[in-house]
Formats: sequence, C-alpha cells, structure tokens
Amino acid sequence: MTQRSILSLAAGAIVLAGVALCSCDKKVESTSTSGIATLVCDASFENIMAQEIDVFEYIYPNASIMPLYTDQNAAIDSLLDFKTKTIVVTRALTQKEVDYLKSNKKQVRQSQIAVDALALIVNPANNVEILSKPEIAEILSGKITEWNQVVPGNNHLGKIEVVFDHQGSSTVQYMRDSLLAGGEFGPNVYAQKSPQAVFDAVAANKNAVGIIGVSWISRDLSTRELSREDFAKAVERNDTTDISFDNQVKVLKVRGNNEVTAYQPYQYYIYNGSYPLYRQIYMITTAPGGSIGHGFYTFVTGFQGQKIMLTTGVLPKVVQPTMVQIN
Repeated sequence: MTQRSILSLAAGAIVLAGVALCSCDKKVESTSTSGIATLVCDASFENIMAQEIDVFEYIYPNASIMPLYTDQNAAIDSLLDFKTKTIVVTRALTQKEVDYLKSNKKQVRQSQIAVDALALIVNPANNVEILSKPEIAEILSGKITEWNQVVPGNNHLGKIEVVFDHQGSSTVQYMRDSLLAGGEFGPNVYAQKSPQAVFDAVAANKNAVGIIGVSWISRDLSTRELSREDFAKAVERNDTTDISFDNQVKVLKVRGNNEVTAYQPYQYYIYNGSYPLYRQIYMITTAPGGSIGHGFYTFVTGFQGQKIMLTTGVLPKVVQPTMVQIN
C-alpha cells in the first residue's frame, strides 16, 4: 500500500468519525478548544506529539486531535494537497510552498517548536563509548565494517550493523545529507519499521548501532510514572525535570569534527551546541483562527506545550527558567 493510499484511508476514517460525532444527540461545537482536528506528523516525533495530544485532550475534554504518523515527505504532501491543516516536520516550508498555499487562500503559520538530537545507541555489551563524526560517516558509508576497527582489540564483537527507523525517515535523510553529503549508505545499513523497532534491535543485538531521536531513549524521572491527570497537572506547574537515558541500551558520546571532547545528547549540550547531531522540529498549520487546529497549534507553541517538550528530552524552542536548590 502506498503512503498516499494510507493518507486517503486515514482521511476517510476521520470523516466517518466526524459523521459519528455529528449524529450524536449532543453536538460538539467547533471552537479553539472543542471539535475535531487532524495532524500529520513525522513518525520520529510520535511519542512527543502523543503526549502533547494527551494533555491537550485532558484539559479540553471536547477536543479531539486525530494524528497520523508517517514520513516527512508524506506529511508535507498532505498539507499541500489539503488533506490536513497541521503537520509536524523537521523543516519550515519553502517560500514556493508558502506562496502556493496563500494562492489557495490558506493562511500559513509555522514555528520551530524544539530541537531534537539524534542519539547513537548500542547494546550494553558493546564496550565502545565514543564515536567521532568522521568515524560515523565511515561506518555509514561502509568504509568501517568491524567494531575492532573502531577500538583495536575489540574482538568479542563482529560486523557493525547500523539500524534506522525506516528508509524514508527524516533521520535517514539528515544523516545522509549532513555526514555523507548526499552519498549512499554502505551494505551494513538496515531499515526497521519504527523508532521503537530500532531500540528493540539494539537491545537484542550486541553488534548493532541504532540512530534514533533522543525522545525515544529519554525518561523524565519526575513524570514517567505519573497518571494522565497528574502529568497534566505537573505540566501546569514550572517544576524542574530530571532526564535520564533508558538503561536497556547504552548512549554513545559523540565528538564533532576536530573536537577533543565528546558529549551525550543531554539538553544542555544540545542548547550550547556541544552535541553535534541535531535538527529542528517545526509545527506548521493552515487552520483558521478560532478553530480547534489553531487552538492546538497555540497550545504546543505556548508554555504548557513547551513544558511537555522539556520532559521528553528534546530541547524546547522556549526554554523555561528553572530553580535549582543546593544544600
């Protein structure tokens, strides 16, 4: 089934859902906090947007945000084909794309909402701790194929297996463009079906190295065990967060070109530019003012939505001040 077919099926399901709601005795008024809106999101950011939707729908019980998680190109196509009014991707629209939407009487709003780091994860049995950008490029191109080429004497490991989420993902595109200048990957690079599948493959295979958005391996220690209600209330407060990485995998430090020090993808190192593998996250909408789609866009770009971003491990566009007490 093609991606365009999937989008069509999703659109059909959304229409049926709308009909079902309208057929109820109590109709839901369409406002900025009630009604139904669709969202097409780069699958790399599924767990981020799922939390945004969860809290928004908890705060506004009459609101329903219906997401579809797909690849970035399909998300942008869905906006330009008028199949959805809101998307989440890794780039802003080009001027040509904006002009096209405006020529069809669409008002375009777009905002960077966060910065996502791409983490390199390996199995805990792998004794490699650091990779440099040149080493990563040589692994991706197939010039380095064995772990003992990275750490001499590392003979308990075998051939390096690189795993991405899927072939059309924005993660693949970023690594190809930024590290290989658009070149081809080597035969040691494999595609999975989802970011979670990358995590599972690395957790099960000591020779694998996964490349995945940091939100998939980050855990906010202060909110990960909270109920939906308690998490929504925590977002309303300006609490500090305590981010750690999932211990089922090991997160490598990455060293930039000609750099001495290597860093892990913690938010501070994303913020000051020390961690070298990062990309922007944009939210783009053509939803008119006063609609539920515009209401959700305002929520995500506002204080509460940005606080949720902070709990996922990505760096929100608006960094909220926090207080740290030292005894």
